[in-house]
Amino acid sequence: MTDTPKIALEGVVKRFGAKTVLDGVDIQVAPGQSLVVIGGSGTGKSVMLKCILGIMEPDAGSIRIDGVDTTHLRGAERTDLLRRFGMLFQGGALFDSLPVWRNVAFRGLQEGTLNRARARDLAVAKLSEVGLGADVADLMPVELSGGMQKRVALARAIATDPEIIFFDEPTTGLDPIMADVINDLIVTCTRHLGATALSITHDMASARKIADRVAMLYQGRIVWEGPAAEVDRSGNAFVDQFVHGRADGPIAMAVARG
Repeated sequence: MTDTPKIALEGVVKRFGAKTVLDGVDIQVAPGQSLVVIGGSGTGKSVMLKCILGIMEPDAGSIRIDGVDTTHLRGAERTDLLRRFGMLFQGGALFDSLPVWRNVAFRGLQEGTLNRARARDLAVAKLSEVGLGADVADLMPVELSGGMQKRVALARAIATDPEIIFFDEPTTGLDPIMADVINDLIVTCTRHLGATALSITHDMASARKIADRVAMLYQGRIVWEGPAAEVDRSGNAFVDQFVHGRADGPIAMAVARG
C-alpha cells in the first residue's frame, strides 16, 4: 500500500467575514480507509467537505488528492477531479422531477457517457447493490419512503464506481433501524468498491459503524483523531462530552435565556 494519503488537508483555513469557520484543519485519509469526522452543528464539517470538492476555496492551507495539490483547480481540471468522487448528500437530495433510474444515472446522462438504455441498466444494477428491486427504477422519489430515498441516493453515489465517496450526515431523518440498514450498506458498498470514504456526522451510532478512524472537529480545529474502537475511551474531554451527550463539559452551547 502506498504511503501517500488519498486525501490530505494541511492548515486549511476558511473565513466568512470576521468569522473563522476552519482554523487550520490538518487531516489525512489513507487509501481505502473510512474516516468519520464528528462534531456538533455549525462546527465547520460541511464547509470542510465543500473545500475539498472545490465548491469553496480555502483562505489558507492546502488540499491534496493522491499527493497532488487540488486547492486552486479550475475549469476542466476541477471537473476531471470531481469525476473521481461520489457523494451522498444530507437528506438524499434526489431530483423530484426525475424517476429513480434517471436520478441514479444522472451523471452519465448529463455528461453524455450513457445512452438511455445503458443508463437504465446501470441504475437497476446499482439499485440491486443497495437492496432495491428493478420495479423501483420507474418510480418517482415522492413515491418512496425516507429509507428508500436514502438507498437511491446511495446508489447514485456509487453509480460511477468512484475512488472517493463523501457521506454528509448519511442517517439524518431516519429511524434507528433504517439508519443501521444504511450504515451497513455504506460499509458493504465502500468495501466492495475499495473506495476511500470521508463522512461527517453527529450520529455516534453511525460513526461507530462505518468508521475505521474518527476525528473530532471543534471550533474549526481537529481536537482528536484515533481508531474508531478508541472513541469511547479517547481521554479527550471534548470527545468524551460529545460521545456521551452531556451538557456539562468544555463544549459550550449557546442557550437563549428569557
